[in-house]
Amino acid sequence: MLCAGRLGGLGSRAAPLWPGRAGSRGLGARIRARGVSTSWFPVGAAFNVKPQGRRLDLFGERRGLFGVPELSAPEGFRVAQENALRKADLLVERVCSVAPGPQTVLIFDELSDSLCRVADLADFVKIAHPEPAFREAAEEACTSIGTAVEKLNTNVELYRSLQKLLADKKLVDSLDPETRRVAELFMFDFEISGIHLDKEKRKRAVDLNVKILDLSNTFLMGTNFPNKIEKHLLPEHIRQNFVVAGNHVIVDGLHAESPDDLVREAAYKIFLYPNAGQLRCLEELLSNRDLLAKLVGYSTYSHRALQGTIAQSPETVMQFLEKLSEKLSERTIRDFEMIRGMKMKLNPQNSELMPWDPPYYSGVIRAERYNIEPSLYCPFFSLGACMEGLNTLFGRLLGITLYAEQPAKGEVWCEGVRKLAVVHESEGLLGYIYCDFFQRAGKPHQDCHFTIRGGRLKEDGDYQLPVVVLMLNLPHPSRNLPTLLTPGMMENLFHEMGHAMHSMLGRTRYQHVTGTRCPTDFAEVPSILMEYFANDHRVVSQFARHYQTGQVFYAALDQIYHGKHPLTASTTDILRETQEKFYGLPYVPNTAWQLRFSHLVGYGAKYYSYLMSRAVASMVWKECFRRDPFNRTAGERYRREMLAHGGGKEPMLMVQGMLQKCPSIDDFVSALVSDLDPDFETFLMDSE
Repeated sequence: MLCAGRLGGLGSRAAPLWPGRAGSRGLGARIRARGVSTSWFPVGAAFNVKPQGRRLDLFGERRGLFGVPELSAPEGFRVAQENALRKADLLVERVCSVAPGPQTVLIFDELSDSLCRVADLADFVKIAHPEPAFREAAEEACTSIGTAVEKLNTNVELYRSLQKLLADKKLVDSLDPETRRVAELFMFDFEISGIHLDKEKRKRAVDLNVKILDLSNTFLMGTNFPNKIEKHLLPEHIRQNFVVAGNHVIVDGLHAESPDDLVREAAYKIFLYPNAGQLRCLEELLSNRDLLAKLVGYSTYSHRALQGTIAQSPETVMQFLEKLSEKLSERTIRDFEMIRGMKMKLNPQNSELMPWDPPYYSGVIRAERYNIEPSLYCPFFSLGACMEGLNTLFGRLLGITLYAEQPAKGEVWCEGVRKLAVVHESEGLLGYIYCDFFQRAGKPHQDCHFTIRGGRLKEDGDYQLPVVVLMLNLPHPSRNLPTLLTPGMMENLFHEMGHAMHSMLGRTRYQHVTGTRCPTDFAEVPSILMEYFANDHRVVSQFARHYQTGQVFYAALDQIYHGKHPLTASTTDILRETQEKFYGLPYVPNTAWQLRFSHLVGYGAKYYSYLMSRAVASMVWKECFRRDPFNRTAGERYRREMLAHGGGKEPMLMVQGMLQKCPSIDDFVSALVSDLDPDFETFLMDSE
């Protein structure tokens, strides 16, 4: 397929228009090094002060978002999409007329690039830009490009131009491994889109894909939409914890960290109260995904979605989840008993453990056990200090320096956005990271990584530098005080920066397989590995680890929803049954947590990826970095074996290359189980 999407935090992560992959090694030596600019300045100071100098001018003449000239105004999205579609038509005509060979793959990748450069940018702008006109124009561009992509997925003439190449064994054998891999990925994407179907069924596949895209966007918006309740139904001391609008109280989240049990209970029951429209949207989304999978020859959507991943099949995923759940069951019971004990200690009148309790009370336990008090450690962890810590780590591990750069007028969408240049000690400028780190009204409450432009080797020998955005939700610095991070904020920062480094260091020949454009259960490995660095006292400081056993429940629910259809019960009944089996806390009547589960869109049938990736990251950390997190030899090996390839190599082969063994399901399970909060003194000794 031609157009990849974004990867992000909190999960992260939303659905690609066209599932992306990643690429090769050793390209840096073939690219001319780009020099260091004298306009760059140290990274730490850029994040510890309020923006200085020219304020963002939203109305005057501007250069254009991300330096794209057309995007100096919302209307520019129409110009950009029309230019991309015209170029796509020319490239389709060109690839269908050339003799099959390596040039075929290069043209396919250029076609992918021309569409992705508009679709990926618009995908970010439609949710993050503060101006409605920009968001609406970006949404239209996403729809237009997405529809064009689905049609190209079932373009028989385009497909045959690639088929001619792959059917010629002599030609295939002459291709280098990366080019062959990319050609096969393009072919695979044609096949899962139904290229083998007759004309009528191909049109049906296109229609289903477009409908799924629309339903996904609708469901995603609904997952974050607040609920409201008449204010007289809540006591004053509860009401004052939420936004009051007229006669209603607005609840826009779970307030999981509130110390007041009743506030958490009210937020849980109100925010998760079922919305009939959102429920219909989810049911229709799951049904249409199932129809598409069956239309193109798969028994379930999970079987279609898991092709090419580490897991390969839903049967393997469920085997992994069942074994992990079994291994964790005793630990989960002990954890909940400990949390229940803390609740009884603090609130003996209401000691029953409920689903809204674990996040808060587990935090209390960690703070008490390890003497962690935010007022004591936060001053040491300003955002600027953490960015300098990352800079030091990347420098020692990978030979990389981050420099802050003043963006041009109109280049960024908000005054608080910082622009970073990523520079290698010998290869020069590798790409740019735009850091949208601070809270603002209307900004999504997710920490995410977005690919704006993928890297690729152009025909003239220059390298197209990758451009990404990292989006967090941190408090703004004040005139006298920088932004101070909690351990969770710092871990999220390191996580998202792991995605960014994957994008910067995946120096692939082909844009279609650059950086995070790789199988989902591998794409999270670099970001989760960075969490281990964030939790190591030699890198930043030492904090207790917390393992979310609830992830097994979420992953199992995701598999069931995308398994055999029709479903055996309503999505809410399935939620209740799965929660009782995998989680251990009771379902709360008249709630529908699944309607807030945004990952059902971007990670449909792939939510297990966090667990699988964490297992791989744990093994890499213990094997390569636990003894010395600044080990340059291990860092270079990590880049060579994992980061450089993206999706241009089978994910299990990359894991095997890094670990020097092929891990089994039992190895993955053991890695996760052994990683759960070890004894604190032992953990300190292991880190030395």
